[in-house]
Amino acid sequence: MSTPNPLVFALPKGRILDEALPLLEKAGIVPDADFFNKNSRALSFATNRADVKIIRVRAFDVATFVAHGAAHAGIVGSDVIDEFDYADLYAPVDLDIGHCRLSVAEPASAVESGANARESHARVATKYPNLTRRHFEKLGVQAEVVKLNGAMELAPSLGLASRIVDLVSTGRTLKENGLVETSQILPVSARLIVNRAALKTDSARLGGLVDAFRTMVAARKAA
Repeated sequence: MSTPNPLVFALPKGRILDEALPLLEKAGIVPDADFFNKNSRALSFATNRADVKIIRVRAFDVATFVAHGAAHAGIVGSDVIDEFDYADLYAPVDLDIGHCRLSVAEPASAVESGANARESHARVATKYPNLTRRHFEKLGVQAEVVKLNGAMELAPSLGLASRIVDLVSTGRTLKENGLVETSQILPVSARLIVNRAALKTDSARLGGLVDAFRTMVAARKAA
C-alpha cells in the first residue's frame, strides 16, 4: 500500500517553538535530527511519521501557508490569526502556551507630560497594521501606521513614530528603551490552526490530529 501524501505541519521560528515542540511530540510527531542541527539551513524536515513532514518558517508565514493550503496545519500565535483573519484558517485549539499580550507603548516622557493623550492623529510603528488601526479607530484616533518588522522600540526615540504596538511579555525591553506600556489591545496565546478545506478532504488524519491536541491540552489543564 502506498504512503499517502504527507501532511505538512508548519512551525514558527522564534518564541513559541520551544514550547510547541513538546506538545507536538505528545501528539505523536517528532522532527528528525536535522531539525535540531543549528548549522542546518533546511526549512523542511521529515518526522517519525512517514505521512507527516514539518516546515519551519516565520510566524506570520505559518498562517499564510496554512490559509492557502500549502501547509495543512500549524502552530501560531493568536496575534497572527487576528491580524490576518483568513477565511480559510480554522483555529480549533488554544494550546495554552506562548502567553504574552499585544500592547501600545509610548515614551515615558510623553506619558508624564500627557502629550500623546491629546493627539487625534498618531503615527504608530508596528508589524500589526490591521489590529493597530482597528484599536485606534475605537479610541477616535486616526492612526498612521509605519510598518516595521523589528526594532520597534527604536521608532519613538528616532522620531519615526510617537507610539509602538508590539508583543509584550515581561516589559523589560520596553523599559530598557525608555518606553512604558499604556494599553493592552489583546491577550495572546498559541493556537493549533488547520486549513478548512484540508480538514474536509482529509478529515481522518487532520481530525485525529486536532483531537490529539485537544485531548492533550485538556489533560494538562486538569493535572
